[in-house]
Amino acid sequence: MNILVFCAVLISAMLHAGWNALVKTGDNKQTGMLILTLAHAFIGLSLIPFLPFPQGEVWLWLLASGIIHMFYQLFLGFAYERGDLSRVYPIARGGAPMIVLVISLLFGIDTLTGFDLWGIFVLGLGIVMMAQGVFLSGEDRKLIPMAIGSACATAGYSLVDGLGARAMGDALAYVSWLLIFSALFYTPAIFALRGHSVWPRNVRQISVGLLAGLASFTAYAIVVWAMTEAPIALVAALRESSILFAMILGWVFFRDQMGPVKILAGIVIGLGIILTRF
Repeated sequence: MNILVFCAVLISAMLHAGWNALVKTGDNKQTGMLILTLAHAFIGLSLIPFLPFPQGEVWLWLLASGIIHMFYQLFLGFAYERGDLSRVYPIARGGAPMIVLVISLLFGIDTLTGFDLWGIFVLGLGIVMMAQGVFLSGEDRKLIPMAIGSACATAGYSLVDGLGARAMGDALAYVSWLLIFSALFYTPAIFALRGHSVWPRNVRQISVGLLAGLASFTAYAIVVWAMTEAPIALVAALRESSILFAMILGWVFFRDQMGPVKILAGIVIGLGIILTRF
């Protein structure tokens, strides 16, 4: 992975942790996710007149990814209703790189070097260390299946979008169309599940959701571009350095507990980031 792609993915990771923190601040997590999704669609609709039009098989990738993104957003919002940012986020994000790695190796999607593999494994170890505290700290364990569902969806859309963007040849155009599809699936689904209670009720909710949407769109456009330039499994793993940023944000802004295991896990994740650069 060259230095430009490496730095771009780290910037994306910081943005990703930031928008998750914004969603977590809201009184209704699914309301925040709804506004974020509608912001995605608005940005996408504003950009597509100036970008290439999808052709052929790309529509299948977009359709599949839109459905997977819908499940990701539902699972993540429900998980945040039950747990801390610094606990939900590692579980929700942490399983994805391992799933992507296994599938990439099984199907020969990309070539990975020794340091690539070590970096992914060390990142995974740090993530597991970060997440295991949910079994020891008395938090609501109902967050676990929701967070795991989010991890599986993250792995799914990472593979689909990396391959879909390569097929299209334009990452920004692909992401713009993808997030329009995501909004088309997620919006009726959340209204069917929660009714009008998810509709925003004040200016603060709308402002936070729009800001999160802008950060999220930018972060994901960077990641999908990176997946066209470097192995998908490596980008997916490095992207999860956002867990380290989420841990810091949770501690600073939400007073999440910061014990020695979390600190050690953060150090291990940092070491994994360094290894992915070689």
